[in-house]
Amino acid sequence: MKKPGKMLSEMFKNVAKAPATTSYPFTKAEMPKDFRGQIVFTSENCIGCNICVRDCPAAAICITKQGEEKIFGAYFDLDVCIYCAQCVLSCPKKALSVSPNFELAQLTRSGFRVVFPAKPKPPKVDGDKPAEGQVAPTTSA
Repeated sequence: MKKPGKMLSEMFKNVAKAPATTSYPFTKAEMPKDFRGQIVFTSENCIGCNICVRDCPAAAICITKQGEEKIFGAYFDLDVCIYCAQCVLSCPKKALSVSPNFELAQLTRSGFRVVFPAKPKPPKVDGDKPAEGQVAPTTSA
């Protein structure tokens, strides 16, 4: 060591400064607007075209049809996903979106499979006419 006192002066300069890091678990980090976190699936918008499945470079998505109706569910393997959001960009009906959630640690590998169950699409009502399969509301006196 040429100058052992040089290190001590540097140490004392930095003791008085505020830390450069954050206290992460206690103070949650805010993600930027276009942060690509966990993928979120909205089954009501899905038409089952599977473009997202074909475009996923990691093969982390599977779209499933539920029953005879055109209702779709999905599951994602988050341990395989590379969070490129290519599936979000390619979805024509915006059934996929990204969330700012990045805290995805799990104790078991099975925890990385996220299942989005199929939800029935809400019926469309045109004015006073009931939608197909709906009963017209009755008024009682």
